[in-house]
This record gives sequence, C-alpha cells and structure tokens, in this order.
Amino acid sequence: METAHPTITEVRVLKVDAAGASREVADVAAREEPLEIRVEGRSVAVVMRTPGHDEELAAGFLVSEGVVKHPRDILEVSQCPSVNNKHGNVVDVLLGGAVVNWDSLTRHVFSASSCGLCGKASIESVFGQFPPVTAEWSVSPKLIASLPDKLRATQETFSKTGGLHACAVFDLEGNLIVSREDVGRHNALDKILGHALMHDLLPLDRHVLLLSGRVSFEMIQKALAAGIPLVAAISAPSSLAIDFARDAGQTLIGFLRGETMNVYTHARRVAVRFPPVA
Repeated sequence: METAHPTITEVRVLKVDAAGASREVADVAAREEPLEIRVEGRSVAVVMRTPGHDEELAAGFLVSEGVVKHPRDILEVSQCPSVNNKHGNVVDVLLGGAVVNWDSLTRHVFSASSCGLCGKASIESVFGQFPPVTAEWSVSPKLIASLPDKLRATQETFSKTGGLHACAVFDLEGNLIVSREDVGRHNALDKILGHALMHDLLPLDRHVLLLSGRVSFEMIQKALAAGIPLVAAISAPSSLAIDFARDAGQTLIGFLRGETMNVYTHARRVAVRFPPVA
C-alpha cells in the first residue's frame, strides 16, 4: 500500500492589492519533494515531484526508459524509509526478470522537475527502444475539444494552488481512464504510464493523451513508450516535439482552446471536414 502524502503545504504570503496596500494572509502551495528511485537496491535517479502515486511514478519511469513493458516485469515497488533522507522519499523496484543495462539507465545527475530527459545520448537511442505507432483510427474534433474540461474537473490540487501540471488518458469515446497531477509535467506522465503498466493497459494504442501545458520532446518520447498515437495539449509544442512526433507516426495537437486547435503531424487521426472546392 502506498503511503498517503499531502499534495499541498500551508504558507504565509504578503498580498499586495492594486492600490499598494498589503496584508499577510494564509495560502497554500503545491508540495515538492525529492524522490529517489532505486532498482534492485541500486539508486538510478532522483526526481523532484509532488508526493503521491510514487509507485506509479517509479514504474512509469522504467516504462519510459524501456526497462519494463509488462506487469510481470515488476515483482514489487516498495517505499523505503531511509536514514539519509529526512522525508523517507525512496522507492525500490524489484524486477521480475527484466534485463537492465545499468550504464544506460543510471543517469548520475539530479533530475529537476522541468527535465525528463537528462542524460540521454541521442534521439536515435529512443527510436532504438520504441517503434513508431501505426494506428489508423480517427476521432472527431468535437471529442478532442471536450477533453480539457474533463481533465480540469480532476485537477483538485491545481484548483487550490495553481501550481501543478496534469495529464490524462482517454479512450476513443472520450471516457477518462486516468489522470495525474505533479509539479513536473514528465512526472505526471510517468505516473500515467505506471498506472497503465500496473493495470495491464499497455500499449495505449487506442487512447488519446491530453497535457495541461506545453509539449516538449521528452513528453512525446514518453507517450511513444506507451504506444500512444495521439497527443493533444492546451499549450504549444516545441519544434523538436513536432519533429519527433512526425518521425514516430504520432498525431500532435497544440493550442487546444475551445473548439479550435492546431494539428501539427499525422492529421489523418482527426476526422475534420474540409471546405468544398470552389
């Protein structure tokens, strides 16, 4: 059982109004703490994350690193109190026969909450682990446009703090499968991947991924690790994310606002109507 952790912490702030008057008030902030991820007792990464769903985060991290692909690949994920970590934020993954390339897996860096790709040697190494997607289904723009409100309804901590990213996976009928929040966008997605692994849902090749913020390269790479063919975001993608999605066969949508959106790659999965030819 995963230990419960609060996702918010109480703070005192000096609130200044438009007239320049100020007063001290109570407020809340999104909680951020380090998590050390160990595999077979060996430390492989430290990430800054919002506490909660730590087992999913560790499992999803290993999915995105190409170490595990099936629930049977993990025997146990356990919380490990540590005298060297005052928060006790350590999880250890016991593998079920998966072969680990330790030189490739161990990053020897401190991963900040905004970075999910520290230590990667090249884009080619990613494609060496995860094949391009080939799904040929499509969904309507109306269905895609309905997803942000469904995600927003699940963002309980964001509604209190305004300080968390969120990800959600939906089926092709627009039903929410799972959503997660975190101070790090890549952590939120790793938690999604970990949930999918633990519930034997991989590959997510008949699903849509929605991101609350911008789309960076590592987010598309993690989506590819889960076999997700369509990634939509409320904000903008980076140029490298677009290039990667194009090469990976993934449909990438950005600036999903109301009924409008930009489709950057593989638009065949968006069942749009084209204006008649004059």
